[in-house]
Amino acid sequence: MFISFEGIDGSGKSTQARLLADALRARGRDVVLTREPGGSAGGEDIRALVLNGPPDRWLPDTEALLFTAARHDHVARTIRPALARGATVVCDRFADSTRLYQGATRGALRRFVDALHDLAIGLEPDRTFVIDLPPEEGLARANARVGSEARFEGFGLDFQRRLHSGFHDLAREAPDRIRLIDGTGDPDAVHARVWNALP
Repeated sequence: MFISFEGIDGSGKSTQARLLADALRARGRDVVLTREPGGSAGGEDIRALVLNGPPDRWLPDTEALLFTAARHDHVARTIRPALARGATVVCDRFADSTRLYQGATRGALRRFVDALHDLAIGLEPDRTFVIDLPPEEGLARANARVGSEARFEGFGLDFQRRLHSGFHDLAREAPDRIRLIDGTGDPDAVHARVWNALP
């Protein structure tokens, strides 16, 4: 099974991806916990390019190409081999992030992003959990984190609000795959909501 976690910056999706991976391992499952951008040597190199620097470092269409290149390497070297041996893959972000961060919120690039995905990736998760948190709370959490990978937080609250709305739109587009999970409360409470929505 291939599971992805999505959400605005600071939503807690990385924590929830880790908690689900730990819970599945505790039940005897072979689990690969991975992330995007990244998840392979080439993907991690591209991650350093796209998540650091000023907000206007890249044009949105250039970003879409970079993220797709990172994803192509990640899928080929990490995700498909894991699925082929019967492992469960839990991924912190996947193509839905590119559909929104580059395809919908920073220009009318959704068709471009979808075409790139169909051409270069051709894989969707079996289940996607969108950790749903108010944009104000998510951005406050994200800005409180220590680290250099804060380029997208630099776009500000209005950008996070557009992302939040976009994730709701995606959930309506793909109701069989995407589950909106209330991200408020402590991590264990959110994890319980994820677990109950897994089937």
